[in-house]
Amino acid sequence: MKYLVLALVFGGGYWAANVGASTANSADSQPPAAQKAAAQAPDPLANPNIDFNGYLKIAQEAAQHREKRRLTEAEFLKVSQEKGVILLDARSKEKYDILHIKGAINLSFPDIDIESLKKTLPNKDAKILIYCNNNFVNGGPPTTVRVTRDNPTGKAVGTKAVLAFPSKAPTASLNISTYIALYGYGYKNVYELGPQLDPKSSVFAFESDPK
Repeated sequence: MKYLVLALVFGGGYWAANVGASTANSADSQPPAAQKAAAQAPDPLANPNIDFNGYLKIAQEAAQHREKRRLTEAEFLKVSQEKGVILLDARSKEKYDILHIKGAINLSFPDIDIESLKKTLPNKDAKILIYCNNNFVNGGPPTTVRVTRDNPTGKAVGTKAVLAFPSKAPTASLNISTYIALYGYGYKNVYELGPQLDPKSSVFAFESDPK
């Protein structure tokens, strides 16, 4: 029995050593060209225009940069009156037309790209102020807007009450996305409205641009 156990142990070791060596030799036996081709095989999911890790890096930098650039209501109003300051509303044009802080220009977030920024914000050193839906409680007061037909005359056919500032989830606040995007495009002189306000009692003047 003793000798049988020893035979099995040594036999198993011999088999493992030879199988391992055979596997290694099989991999080494591939021609260098085949090994190189396998190593250089393109990633079918690779896309040079999408850099998720780069985005995370920029987001972390922007988060630190943003800490000292959030303004109170009074500070935001004061800075907005300085010469050359740009008040940017990155909400949809539909919401912008319903109601926005007076003097703000609109560049909807989905439309932010290299060319639109060159046209809308040509000076990267200009001071830019941003705000979003989540700066206003209750989505803002219901606002009556004109409903138009989809035709060249734009003849009014009725009105409807809508919310100018419908709230987003806190982690999906448009201020966050806009700040990171502007920072990533090289705009470092950006300031953000910090608090949540009630449009009915805010010091800001609001205006609409009904179509």
